[in-house]
Amino acid sequence: MSSSNPRPAALADKMPQLTLWFWIMKIAATTLGETAGDHFSKTMHLGYAQSTQILMGIFAALLFAQLLVRRHVPTLYWLVILATSTAGTTMSDYMDRTLGLGYALGSAILVASLLLILLIWRVLEGSLSVTRIHTRRGEVFYWGAILISNTLGTALGDYLADDSGLGFAGGAGLIGGILVLIAALYAFTGVSRIGLFWAAFILTRPFGATLGDVLMRPHDQGGLDFGTSGSSLVLAGILVILVARATWRLRRAARA
Repeated sequence: MSSSNPRPAALADKMPQLTLWFWIMKIAATTLGETAGDHFSKTMHLGYAQSTQILMGIFAALLFAQLLVRRHVPTLYWLVILATSTAGTTMSDYMDRTLGLGYALGSAILVASLLLILLIWRVLEGSLSVTRIHTRRGEVFYWGAILISNTLGTALGDYLADDSGLGFAGGAGLIGGILVLIAALYAFTGVSRIGLFWAAFILTRPFGATLGDVLMRPHDQGGLDFGTSGSSLVLAGILVILVARATWRLRRAARA
């Protein structure tokens, strides 16, 4: 059987379970991606275009490694998530600022791109499940959708923080409230689980982005003034602890 369409059992256990810890780690990873992306483009003065090229190269290398493994490896999985978030930050800034598209048009292009990739994924694979992916092609669609989702989330977060008048804390509060609503719909209604997943996945990105801005920005702009380097170190420490916990629990389950 070809490597592009392996046995279902070969890939069935590569995706993490969608527990509360998954979402906590996702917020930590995307917030770190926001601060790390800004570190490349602003602190290191590489600019949005060059930073995007470098970070997309890192994402491609990590994705290649992720596609090769046949089981869930928390460290590798979350490194790919982090790479999509970091590259998505600079890619969004490049579209909205360097190309001058603005947050509204940039977000509209990304929404259309995400809907298109989800449609093609559904037609070709017959399912949009994010926990039971059985083919390499399905994995590629999964990671493509995640990359676009994190890029879209950056644009939405920047709009809330800069153009909406809500500020960083207000934007985080608004998105946090919507995420609570999504959680309630998941717990108490029969709304599509796949639809709720992608809504939550997209919105946790601007939630992380606004939290990242709170950490990075100076006090006179409503932030904590940790800077890009300090914020990245704090968030990296949190994520390392959470990934170590996930790895330990996975190994304990395997032994059992």
